Amino acid sequence: MTVSVCTAEEVPQLVASAVGLFAEDGGRHDPSVDVGWPAREGESYYAALVEDPAVLCLLVPGGGGHLVGRLCRPNPLRPGVVTADLESLRVDAGHRRAGIGAELVAAFFAWAKENGATETKVKAFAANEGALEFYRAQGFEPFEVILRRTS
Repeated sequence: MTVSVCTAEEVPQLVASAVGLFAEDGGRHDPSVDVGWPAREGESYYAALVEDPAVLCLLVPGGGGHLVGRLCRPNPLRPGVVTADLESLRVDAGHRRAGIGAELVAAFFAWAKENGATETKVKAFAANEGALEFYRAQGFEPFEVILRRTS
């Protein structure tokens, strides 16, 4: 399967995939996530991303999923490091374990390298063992740990 760069006309497909991601991942692993946000605000948010040269928005044909990655501003505490963040990734349940996620991530890595990134990062919920396993298989390694305490 071939992934493609999302166009302005395809933003509704990107939003639909984000709706799925919020419901499947955010809502499941963090009950404070507003799972309705993409349906309410996603159209304008993702339309702006598609037009931003520092952002990569990819789609899987037929509503099979998406990837959003972005270049980050240089951090003065880590001079010489240019980071690309994999902000959002979803493969539709019916398309998983077919190499589509790996294809999306490979396209993200290529884009990041073409744009001068010296490292790539992704965040995943600690309880989402499937995502952690997938990202490790793509070459990501643990780097930071965020600890939280709810009141």
